[in-house]
Amino acid sequence: MSDKAKKIFLLFTIIVPFLFYCVYYYGRMIKNAPYKFTEFKSFVFKYGEGDSLVNQYNSLTGDYQYLNKHDSLIKTNILLSKADLLYLHHKAADLGFWDFPSNELNNDTSKFNGHKPPRYYIEFNYQRKSKKVLFDASFTGDTRLKDANEHLIKEIMHVLADAQDKNKK
Repeated sequence: MSDKAKKIFLLFTIIVPFLFYCVYYYGRMIKNAPYKFTEFKSFVFKYGEGDSLVNQYNSLTGDYQYLNKHDSLIKTNILLSKADLLYLHHKAADLGFWDFPSNELNNDTSKFNGHKPPRYYIEFNYQRKSKKVLFDASFTGDTRLKDANEHLIKEIMHVLADAQDKNKK
C-alpha cells in the first residue's frame, strides 16, 4: 500500500467514525440537557450576614435591594439584558452549578471573629426545573466546590454592578 492509500484508509476507518460519534454523542447531550437557556425564566440572588439575606435581586421583576456603605437600604430596578442572563447561565454551567449540593453551610464563626459569615442564596429557574443553592462563606467542604461558588458569586455581582452602572448613565 502506498502512503497516500494508508492515509485514506486511516481517515475512513478511524477519524471519520470518531467524528460521527462525537457529533452524535454531544448532539444528544446538548439536546437532553436538563437546564437549557431556551427554557430559562429567571434567577434570584440573595446575600447577607447569617440568616439575614437583606441584599436581593430578582431577574424576573428587576427588583434589586442592597445595603450601601452607610447601612442604608437602597431599592432600585435593574433589568438585565438577555446577553447578561445568557452569560450567567453559561458561567453557572461552566462551573458545574447544576451539580452543587443545595446546602453548603457551616456554623463555624471562628474565622470571622464571632460575626456571622456571609451567606449567599442562588436560584436559577427554568420551565421544567429549578436549582437552588445556599452557600455559607465559612463552608469547609471541598475547596474546588467552594472556589466555584465564590467565582459564580463574583460573576453575578460583577454583572449586577455593570448593569447598575449602565442604568445610571
